[in-house]
Amino acid sequence: MGIGGEPHQTDIFDDINDVDLLRLLLADLHDDLPGRLARFRQLTDLSAALGPGGTLMPGGETTYNAWSEARTSFVHGNYIATVMLCQGLAEHLLAAHLELMLGGEPLPHRIKFKDTLERCIFHQTITEADAADLRRLMDFRNPLSHYRNISDPQNLSRRVLNSQRAAGHHLLNDASFAISMAVRLLALPSFRLSGRSILDEDV
Repeated sequence: MGIGGEPHQTDIFDDINDVDLLRLLLADLHDDLPGRLARFRQLTDLSAALGPGGTLMPGGETTYNAWSEARTSFVHGNYIATVMLCQGLAEHLLAAHLELMLGGEPLPHRIKFKDTLERCIFHQTITEADAADLRRLMDFRNPLSHYRNISDPQNLSRRVLNSQRAAGHHLLNDASFAISMAVRLLALPSFRLSGRSILDEDV
């Protein structure tokens, strides 16, 4: 029997019914409810910078779903996923924007992110400051995507040892930066929609 006299799952192949699954889901939601609410509020406050008419998202389904999943991941505390999704969003959004520009040069079949940033600076889509922060985001993503041993200063365990702060502290800060960077990109003039249409203009 489990806690409170309830039967527990004794074998990994035992059946689990919908009520048991619901209990697990509710327990998971309850565990970090204040944190989820705080992150939802943080995301809502950040999103005030987006255009009143919404935002353009060059890059199709990949860009849209990266943004949608990044928001959900951040609220639910999936910090590594948030960082990686925001980096992917930035790469697809900016490269697709370059490809859609009138008179723009054809992009390489597999363009590197550094090349994308340089082209976006040249076309004044982003500033040097934006590019510097996007490189910082890339620096957060790389040691999560690619193995770094503990002697590497970007290795998460090394950061924990050097700072004497828990891994969750670093990941939350990285994810907060990543999601704010994603909003900052979507709020740029190239993507921000004012909400006014051609029908709203004075004739």
